[in-house]
Amino acid sequence: MSLKGRGAVITGGGRGIGKAIARYLAEEGASIVVTARSTDQIEAVAAELRADGFEAQAVTCDVADEEAVQVMADEARGLLGTVDILVNNAGIAPSNPVKRLTLEEWNRVQSINVTGTFLCTRAFLQGMLDRQWGRIINIASVAGLRGSKYISAYCASKHAQIGFTRAVADEVADQGVTVNAICPGYVDTPMTEYSVVQITEKAGVSPEEALQHILATSPQKRLIRPEEIAAVAVMLCRKDGEGISGQAIAIDQGQGNH
Repeated sequence: MSLKGRGAVITGGGRGIGKAIARYLAEEGASIVVTARSTDQIEAVAAELRADGFEAQAVTCDVADEEAVQVMADEARGLLGTVDILVNNAGIAPSNPVKRLTLEEWNRVQSINVTGTFLCTRAFLQGMLDRQWGRIINIASVAGLRGSKYISAYCASKHAQIGFTRAVADEVADQGVTVNAICPGYVDTPMTEYSVVQITEKAGVSPEEALQHILATSPQKRLIRPEEIAAVAVMLCRKDGEGISGQAIAIDQGQGNH
C-alpha cells in the first residue's frame, strides 16, 4: 500500500494497458479515476475495482479536447481530493503508407497521442508542483525510439511524446515531480488486435499470418502482457522510483538489441 492516500488519473483507462495500470495502482493503495471517450468501458473498469474493495470512479473525456480535459480535471480533483499520479495512456495507432496518409488522419493521431498528453499534463502539473510530489507516466512505444514502415504518423507522435517527456522532466526536476515514458513493443491488447485486422486487410493475408508477422518482430516470439507495463508504472510511482525521471523505458523483450 505504498501509494495509500494518492490520487491517480489514467487516460485510456477502459481496456488494455490503462485497465491493467488502474488495477495495479489501486492494489498499491491509490484512489483511481479512469477516463476515456468510451463511457461504458471505463464505468465497467471502475465498477470492477470497487467490487474488489478499491476506490475508483469513471469520468468520460476526449483528451484531444481542451475544454473537455479541463472539465475532467476539475471533476477528478473533486473525486480524489488531489491528483498525484497521471498516466497518459490514451492513444490511437492507425497504419497507412505515407502516400495514402490523409492530413485528417495525421492530425487526429497527433491530437490524441501528443496534444492529449500535453493537455492532461498541463491540467494536473501545477497541483503536483504545489505539493512537491507527483508522478507523470506517458505510455509511448518502441515506435518512439525507432522508425517502422506504414506507421509514420504514429511514429512521429510517439517521438514527440518522448521529447515532451524529457523536456517536462527537466523543467520540474528539482520540484518533487518525475516524468517518464514507458515504451512497449506489441502488447496483448485491442490495439494489437486492430493492427492484425489492418495487416490482414491491407496485405491480403490471413489473421494468423498477420499475427505471425507481428510476432516475428519479437525476440521472445510473444505479445507483451499489459501487466508487465503496469508493474513498471507502479515502480515509477513508489518512493524507490523517485530517482528515475526523463527516461524512455523500453519493454521490448530485447528488440532494441537486434
